[in-house]
Amino acid sequence: MPLTPEEPQIHESVPGGRNTAAATRTPQASRPAAPIPGPRASSRPTPPRADSKGPTPGRPGSVRTGGPQRAAAPARPSAQIELVTAADATAVDVADETVDTLLDEGTPPGDVLVVTTGEQHPWAQHELSFGEDAYWRQLTDGEDVFCVHTTELARVGRRAVVVLAVNGGTDAQAAEALPAALAKADRSLIVCGDPQRLRDLL
Repeated sequence: MPLTPEEPQIHESVPGGRNTAAATRTPQASRPAAPIPGPRASSRPTPPRADSKGPTPGRPGSVRTGGPQRAAAPARPSAQIELVTAADATAVDVADETVDTLLDEGTPPGDVLVVTTGEQHPWAQHELSFGEDAYWRQLTDGEDVFCVHTTELARVGRRAVVVLAVNGGTDAQAAEALPAALAKADRSLIVCGDPQRLRDLL
């Protein structure tokens, strides 16, 4: 029977009171068990037993039916989505507060990605002033929180938690950023922005 993907659970909170339930780690999809090979035919014919009727497995002319079948891989669970109230002008600040909370709760810095839809995050602007090579090298190192604009999201790998700051851009740009950011989140996507606008976009 085909598996039907579950609808993502959406939680809403306000700055300073982020719902810790959204930070619960979603179990990773279990790996399908390796197929067990069937019996292999002997290189030498086996003499039939006295009470044997019909061909003996492994003898020339015997037919073996039903080879090993590969189990279908289960679908990867979707990350939880949490909405945190913020205006365009405060979305980055709220995102930074959210990141601080995540780190205080024990989330490793390298597990967190911050995405902006409008102006680049101030940290990204500062690091880019030293050149793109130095900026992207920090992503490769993967040891700290990384901030990226949604237009560069394709260059970034997956992280456990993605914090999306809707700090500008058109509705169309924000609508494109939401599924793109969700695709990068293993555990949770925390969206900081206007709740009504975000619900309409979602």
